[in-house]
Amino acid sequence: MQFKTLAIHSHQHPDPVTGAVINPIYQTSTFAQEDAGVHKGWDYSRCGNPTVDTLAAVLADLEGGKHGYCFSSGVGALVTMCNALFKPGDHLLIGDDVYGGTFRYTTKVLSKYGIEPKFIDMTDPQNVEKAIRPNTRMVYMESPTNPLLKLVDIAAIAKIAQKHNIPTCVDNTFASPYLQNPIEMGVDIVLHSTTKYIGGHSDVVGGALILKDDTYNEVMRFHRNTIGANPDPFNSWLTLRGLKTLGLRMDAHCASALELARFLEAHDGVETVFYPGLPSHPQHALASKQMRAGGGMISIRIKGGEAEARKFLKSVNVFTLAESLGGVESLIEHPATMTHLSVDPKVRQEIGITDNLIRLSVGIEDVADLKADLEQALKAVSSTAKAAAV
Repeated sequence: MQFKTLAIHSHQHPDPVTGAVINPIYQTSTFAQEDAGVHKGWDYSRCGNPTVDTLAAVLADLEGGKHGYCFSSGVGALVTMCNALFKPGDHLLIGDDVYGGTFRYTTKVLSKYGIEPKFIDMTDPQNVEKAIRPNTRMVYMESPTNPLLKLVDIAAIAKIAQKHNIPTCVDNTFASPYLQNPIEMGVDIVLHSTTKYIGGHSDVVGGALILKDDTYNEVMRFHRNTIGANPDPFNSWLTLRGLKTLGLRMDAHCASALELARFLEAHDGVETVFYPGLPSHPQHALASKQMRAGGGMISIRIKGGEAEARKFLKSVNVFTLAESLGGVESLIEHPATMTHLSVDPKVRQEIGITDNLIRLSVGIEDVADLKADLEQALKAVSSTAKAAAV
């Protein structure tokens, strides 16, 4: 079956007891046992739940993996994976332009336990090859990255890691499994914040890990049960409901984002546009090779500095100033003071998260309304700048 069919029908069958077409919410903490230690596959919802397990199985199918695990958040998935696979003295290679929460956890928490994260520019795979040490235990990638929308050559880096017998993980949140499948490119583990495009409606928080094969399945299952960062059944049901329309939504996100990126690139109030679907993106060829479309995220540098960026953010009406992304509504944010505030200011400047950088999550509203909203906000910034000059 193709993607849009799988999202609706994979592991989702009419209930054999009632005939219900939609999978039930098994809102229960525990399950009756026929005898001590004899049950129907579930004994306690922290260890497994039919609703949660259905979501995990569907995500595994959509990513082309063998096993899936769901968590209470994307960070919960990250923490569980790190606890499962790393020990004191280990070294991790991580892209330099990653989600602020990933940066915060690896630098402020993992490092306390003798696990060293090393942040490098992964747009050149040879940087990965040069940075590998005998104690390197993972290569962790984002592609496209958050917030600068840089791409990494996933297949090339996976090949380098395989040569050194090092596992790889890709945070595939920005692309979603509809646009990109890292496991097909040789990656071992895929991570998602299902809060974003997979859930798609800004009403649920969750995360997931998809494993390519059996290699890390038992250790991941043990740590998922032991750490307890599992989602509740209702949130999983909401995510499963959102997942059914992922393909349709992503088509709309991508079409509108491309149109808005072209508009912004031509506007004299915008300094730079970051969007993989534009030919001007430095890795547009790679995006065309490993993604099915450019995605729904755009980052821009507005002309001016933080003052102009703040004016722009306060002037939009259809876009909502808020963290997160991937919902049906369009969101806008200022990475330096919001999602990436935990990153040291000097590091932010070095990697390009400047004070005039703005990130847009393009929703599924009518693109004409979105374009008009951006245009009037840019006009408001220009008018303020002219008044100040006078």
